[in-house]
Amino acid sequence: MKSYLIHLIRHGVAEGNMLGQYIGRTDSPLCEQGIEQLLQIKQNQEYPAAQAYYSSPLTRCVQTMQILYPHAKPVLLDGLRECDFGDWEGKTAKELEGDPAFLRWMESGQQAAPPNGEDSRAFLYRVCSAFEQLVEELLRSGMTSAAVVTHGGVMMALLASYGLPRASAYEWMTEPGCGYTLRVTPGLWMRSMVAEVIATIPHGEQSAPREHTVVDLAREAANRAYGKEHSPEN
Repeated sequence: MKSYLIHLIRHGVAEGNMLGQYIGRTDSPLCEQGIEQLLQIKQNQEYPAAQAYYSSPLTRCVQTMQILYPHAKPVLLDGLRECDFGDWEGKTAKELEGDPAFLRWMESGQQAAPPNGEDSRAFLYRVCSAFEQLVEELLRSGMTSAAVVTHGGVMMALLASYGLPRASAYEWMTEPGCGYTLRVTPGLWMRSMVAEVIATIPHGEQSAPREHTVVDLAREAANRAYGKEHSPEN
């Protein structure tokens, strides 16, 4: 049966990331270290080939796509933007630690909306709608693979919503320039709207991990990069 591969890749390190800022809607470009890191990863490891290309319209994602796939002319999907942090955009957790609204937001598991920002339901609806549109376009196009550069929070939301094996959003955290390959089988997608997560990106020495190890690899990467503490989405 024909299947389709979607490669979800997190953008490189942006200037706001280096400062520990919340940069959801903020159009923070890649920092010099982020560019160098992506070039080094690309030199030493393999990014999967694709026939179609999609990206968040924010500069840090478009720049990442240009570095990893210089020949690509990606379709920019507004729905793949990061969460809008409202009044907290450009601020650090340290700067916000005395804000009662920020403390409530943290205690709620980031379910409530930041002041003048986007709540979790609105964010999830937006990114899932964009992803479903992307899948439908891929199924209609005749092409069988797509590379998608977007944000960490977007990827976590999508993988927790559609990914098999099932795992929490936290367990799908990944480092800048890294990601996951999803296999969409039309019958399974139409019936249950799920996609198999079959590999990590980029491909190094272990380029084809067994399917049941992918979540274990994701958990190890999340713990190595973030531990159990909160880190600003980007």
